[in-house]
Amino acid sequence: MLRRHLAARGIDDPRVIDAMAVVPRELFAPRSRAHDAYADRPLPIGMGQTISQPYMVAWMAEALELGAGDRVLEVGTGSGYSAAVLSRVCRAVYTVERHAPLAEGARALLRKLGYDRVRVRCSDGSLGWPEHAPYDAIVVAAAGPRIPGTLRDQLGPGGRLVMPVGAVGGSQSLVRERRDPSGGFSREALGVVRFVPLIGEEGWG
Repeated sequence: MLRRHLAARGIDDPRVIDAMAVVPRELFAPRSRAHDAYADRPLPIGMGQTISQPYMVAWMAEALELGAGDRVLEVGTGSGYSAAVLSRVCRAVYTVERHAPLAEGARALLRKLGYDRVRVRCSDGSLGWPEHAPYDAIVVAAAGPRIPGTLRDQLGPGGRLVMPVGAVGGSQSLVRERRDPSGGFSREALGVVRFVPLIGEEGWG
């Protein structure tokens, strides 16, 4: 996986590669799909959600440009795999999942595996987790019609926000926004992706 799906496709942040090397993806996948855990494809985890393909997890983690002391907000916990990877690169991860069974399962698994830098909350991810803002980075693992203003408000100066934006059921654009010291934002398109929809007050309703 590291050689074929990550390094060969341009992932070169050694901290991200090291994190992907040590987090046991098979434990975050359904037991019936454990044999596919290191194939470069998303896997269903129930509730209409998926665990993203390894390349996508690494690409988005790298796009966040994380430092060891950064605090990260993740929207879309799923099984907890991406949060576990991020926690190996930064200081703390606050992750939000709207499906209670997934949030509870991820919380229990992360605790069991010793990922104590991750905190899990069950709520509307499109509204973020304002109690712990501002964040150095925000990553959204679901596609919305636009970047929610509430999430922008929770990003600190110099912070990076990575999220797919676009219509449901088709291709979307993975974008990265940066917040400058004056509070303004700049945006760049990173590539074409396909994600489940961001459901919530500031998502797809």
